[in-house]
Amino acid sequence: MLKFALFGAGRIGRMHAANLAGHKKAELLWVYDINQAAGDEVAASFGARSSSTTEEPLSDPEVDAVLIATSTDTHAPLIVESAKAGKAVFCEKPIDLSLEKVDWCRDQIRNLDVPVQIGFNRRFDPSHRKVALAAQNGEIGALEQVLISSRDPEPPPKEYYLVAGGMLRDMTIHDFDLARFVLNEEVEKVTALSATLFDPVAREIGEIDSVMILMQTESGKLCHINNSRHASYGYDQRLEAHGSKGMIRSENHEQTTVERFDERGSSMRDPLPFFFIERYQQAFLDQLDGFIESIESNKPTQVTFEDGRRALILANAAYESLETGRTVKVNYVG
Repeated sequence: MLKFALFGAGRIGRMHAANLAGHKKAELLWVYDINQAAGDEVAASFGARSSSTTEEPLSDPEVDAVLIATSTDTHAPLIVESAKAGKAVFCEKPIDLSLEKVDWCRDQIRNLDVPVQIGFNRRFDPSHRKVALAAQNGEIGALEQVLISSRDPEPPPKEYYLVAGGMLRDMTIHDFDLARFVLNEEVEKVTALSATLFDPVAREIGEIDSVMILMQTESGKLCHINNSRHASYGYDQRLEAHGSKGMIRSENHEQTTVERFDERGSSMRDPLPFFFIERYQQAFLDQLDGFIESIESNKPTQVTFEDGRRALILANAAYESLETGRTVKVNYVG
């Protein structure tokens, strides 16, 4: 049994607590949250101890790993603290909104022999993963194009916008990582177009609510990402890979595959899952399995710190393209 400390007891922290508590190879020992009452409540719900500081769990020799689900601005320092304490680290995305801070974090942990995994759960979704592996294994011939559609059910509140770091570093960053996973090759060029089409809150604070991004690898493979902060029909998550011998795609999930027909010849299907916790429930479980397996087998994590860094670099390149109106050549050196 690997013993975990959980940092962060908000919505996603609570989900991680439930996944840890229900895992046959994990035990949740500690919960910390800046909101003591929230930490106490989650700890009590899952039979763990609550702490008012991070130092107490990190100094506990029983703790093998830390799962970080706190606010983004705390991720990098908590990764460093946890790694220096000799704990394996799973951290929700992004590592930070600033590449300089990400590079500082990398330098701090460079020589520490601890596993670090970043929480890009899309790679672990069974359907998306099957598409990626089919593309990588040549099942559709030589990969030529990747298309990613990701649309939230509704815009976030103003308070979320103000701390999220922008749509490309908050929402699209998942798709940048998924693109790298499917392409299996680094992106060389990025072109982005954005708009604020429907959300008055986004317009008020100078944010965007819609974006389309084109990317190209050195060998010429193309990827198109389209994002929207709303979709009237639910949480829209689709992935397609096209190659020289065919195409493979991952479609939206529905509760059942039942279709209903009436005298007008129309069909009705079940609504889509409302949001990411429901849609990617299995992916969250599978990424935890992968993290635990990496620790047990002493193998590299499936989503490394550098993967998190490079997803942020792609987000920054897309913002540069929006600001300049030009195609941006991506620089990963630093």
